[in-house]
Amino acid sequence: MGRLLNIVTPLHKRTKRNYIERMVNEKVLCMGKASEFEFDYWDGDRRFGYGGYKYDGRWKVVAEKLIEIYGLKDGAKILDVGCGKAHLLFELKKLLPKAEICGFDVSRHGLADTPPEVRPYLFRYRAQDPYPWGEGHFDLVISLATLHNLRIFELEAALKEIERVGKQKYVMVESYRSQEELFNLECWALTAEAFFDTSSWIWLYRHFGYSGDFEFIYFE
Repeated sequence: MGRLLNIVTPLHKRTKRNYIERMVNEKVLCMGKASEFEFDYWDGDRRFGYGGYKYDGRWKVVAEKLIEIYGLKDGAKILDVGCGKAHLLFELKKLLPKAEICGFDVSRHGLADTPPEVRPYLFRYRAQDPYPWGEGHFDLVISLATLHNLRIFELEAALKEIERVGKQKYVMVESYRSQEELFNLECWALTAEAFFDTSSWIWLYRHFGYSGDFEFIYFE
């Protein structure tokens, strides 16, 4: 299997979260709205998700790290599984203008609010469905904060497709290392279906035949 990386964690730690407030503020209702992955999730009240997903340039450093770690050159083929508003693909395209980028997501609202420069390379699709490309089509396949929203049989399907179409792979999911972090994750998560500690995630990666790199974000 691949490497444990630290790429998104610095961004994740920049946000302050009130775990108890989210848990007691009609969380079941909020989970229902968030799980639609539409306006309320991205740009509605903070109780339903991001609370207004306005881009501030934060994904540039992630794009730079991906280019460095994976030795990406102009002309590289890059797929983002669960791309959301595609700000990471936007930054990758700026740094590698001749790269062949592609991304998909389940959210109509998210895809409609992507940067115009990358919108032609995006489409609506589910991570767990068969991907319309051959083996090893992409130089790099990434998936950030998406796979933990799948049920375990869907997770298996998604990981096997990521493995199949990517020469190099990197995925990031929410996880926990202690009972406190598990409690915080259960308070905060609105859309997650997979609640696994790091050892369980690594076991699943191996069990499902995933050989790529990975990262975990924690709610400390």
